[in-house]
Amino acid sequence: MKFVCLGYYDDATMEGKTEAEMAEFMEECFAYDDELRRGGHFVGGEALQRAEAAVTLRMKGGQVDVTDGPFAETKEQIGGLLFLEARDLNHAIALMSKHPGVRFGPFEIRPANDEINALIKARDAAIKNS
Repeated sequence: MKFVCLGYYDDATMEGKTEAEMAEFMEECFAYDDELRRGGHFVGGEALQRAEAAVTLRMKGGQVDVTDGPFAETKEQIGGLLFLEARDLNHAIALMSKHPGVRFGPFEIRPANDEINALIKARDAAIKNS
């Protein structure tokens, strides 16, 4: 099964950290990602820029409204996505519970929607073949 793991961070947990401490933390995260790769569990991932670089789209009065910043009014913001292959949700939880990133904020683990993703894949193939 495929899972999307949304990694969140809280700026407060990073306050006072030196560049060296942050570099060491990132290396721990990369090293664990390498373990996931070696086990065939790391499908992919993307780190995101800080929430201040985000925009949010909403429909207002039939028009698209663009506002600066993330949608959520929370201290925790999405910092990145990790695509994971696991046997089931419990296996995904076991794998991600060892990720060093959980020290800086929570991970939301959500199963991929295989039915809709199959439709997306079919449309991608149709476009490539046209």
